[in-house]
Amino acid sequence: MIVTLLEGLLPAPWFFALRVAYWRSRRRLFPGLGRTPRLRETSKAHVRRSGEGFFLNYCAGRGLDVGYGGDLLCPNCKGWDIEDGDAHELPGIPDEAYNFVYSSHVLEHLEDPVRALRSWWRVLNHGGYLILYLPHRDLYEGRRTLPSARSKEHRRYFLPDRSDPPDTLSVEGLVHSACPYAELVALRTCGRRHDPSAPSAEGPDDGEYSIEAVFRKPPF
Repeated sequence: MIVTLLEGLLPAPWFFALRVAYWRSRRRLFPGLGRTPRLRETSKAHVRRSGEGFFLNYCAGRGLDVGYGGDLLCPNCKGWDIEDGDAHELPGIPDEAYNFVYSSHVLEHLEDPVRALRSWWRVLNHGGYLILYLPHRDLYEGRRTLPSARSKEHRRYFLPDRSDPPDTLSVEGLVHSACPYAELVALRTCGRRHDPSAPSAEGPDDGEYSIEAVFRKPPF
């Protein structure tokens, strides 16, 4: 994709503006077609998740995949991406509309992750699951401070349960600061088939290098 190739050539604000304009124009030019299916980070975890009962445990009912990029978590998900609106607000989606909300490798790009998480929590039904899949700083970046050597769009790094100022946030701490009543169900580092010695434009390799976190929204 031309937009991806330009990432290394343009300043970060210019690249982000170009990316937004590209997807908005694509939405106008190709109504109803949606995004081309792509195998990305979510697909890397599919076999593992199927074997662990992930989909049976957390993905029943109607789901929303925020920032799916053409790599939908499962068939009962609606994909939401930049051409649909601001991920900080999810405009047009009513409260408690989904049984689970999933997002893969998105929060590191957003200006205000707390505001985004509050919106994702808003559209989640009581008793439902918020599922986050984020790049693990030490597996993906291999460095403590910004800027990222992987992507100009990354605004922060993540570790599972501890912060490391100035640039690294705890996933557990971030979610609880945004959603105080969130119940932590699962928090793990996923490094299946990870090979840090084999970098590429899409990431270190074709394995996982992520944090997987599941939080439950308490029933009434």
